Amino acid sequence: MARASIEVRDLVVRYGSVIAVRGVTFTVGAGEHLTLLGPSGCGKTTTLRAIAGLEKPTSGEIGIGGAPVFSSSLSVNIPAERRGLSMVFQSYAIWPHMSVFDNVAYGLRVRKRPEAEVASRVREALELVQLGELGARGASKLSGGQQQRVALARAFVFSPSVLLFDEPLSNLDAKLRAEMRVELKELQRRLDITSVYVTHDLEEALAISDRIVVMRDGVIEQVGTPGEIYDRPRNTFVADFVGSANLIRGRRRPDLEHNGLVVIQTSGGALVHGTASGQPSGGEALMAVRTVRLRLDRARPATSLNAWPARIRQRVFQGDFTQYHVDWDGRTLIVRLATSDPMAEGDEVFVSADPRHCVLLEE
Repeated sequence: MARASIEVRDLVVRYGSVIAVRGVTFTVGAGEHLTLLGPSGCGKTTTLRAIAGLEKPTSGEIGIGGAPVFSSSLSVNIPAERRGLSMVFQSYAIWPHMSVFDNVAYGLRVRKRPEAEVASRVREALELVQLGELGARGASKLSGGQQQRVALARAFVFSPSVLLFDEPLSNLDAKLRAEMRVELKELQRRLDITSVYVTHDLEEALAISDRIVVMRDGVIEQVGTPGEIYDRPRNTFVADFVGSANLIRGRRRPDLEHNGLVVIQTSGGALVHGTASGQPSGGEALMAVRTVRLRLDRARPATSLNAWPARIRQRVFQGDFTQYHVDWDGRTLIVRLATSDPMAEGDEVFVSADPRHCVLLEE
């Protein structure tokens, strides 16, 4: 399978007076799996379609494998069918009147490959997506998950240099979606192909990505590995969109800062020690701490930093974890714990957080 890098630079896409993508720049390394993550209308699908050649940008540059496929300055716009990539759509686009084999073989036959090569490649592709025994079955008799596998096999059977995914799992039920995330990650590893994936599903993005580009309103808010995006959000939007976070407002206390930690003091007088995601500013500031990074104890923890008395106001059992609403410092904190020792509503407790998991956000 061929691999190609992707470079997107200063990409702008307009629809009349509406600017859908506003000067987006990012790169995808050869063999890397990059995800565009964001809410509906943020420009992620438009960016993907521009890479595919299905949307003509207003300006900017797109390169695949070091060669420009779109350039407003060079007046280059290579047609989609000549860009050496393949796309998996949300709607599968499976032909119901064809067999599984013929659906997967379609792209090879359009390219007039010898039938012996078609048969060999299709068999290999179906084995990779665990449909090796279903080649003769009619596509209309497949389940949703099986149809998605056929779409995947058809996308990579002709060895494209880039695979593009437009929310391919959104039509599956929750359990099957979780299973397909694992399969997609394994398939990406085995194919070792460059891919760009679009989703609004956080769990999906964290599970399958090498790096994530978080978008909002046509611009990039942050780029990083799943761990960086989750644990080191740059701003309020990323902290709130990527997982569940408590946002604690306070005033910077540079006079108390040491050992690389920053400190804010809340309006109630509590001191919160943490680290800065970027260049910390003075004055009013926001600290983000993930709901799963907070601890609850019946006795005061040994740590001298970030341990405060609190009271449990509400307990909500959620199966894999229990969510606690905790009264602290005149406000409510959300704490999610997987514990076999549940605490009761009304209990007096101590809530604490490791300063490494408290992140001072950029303005």
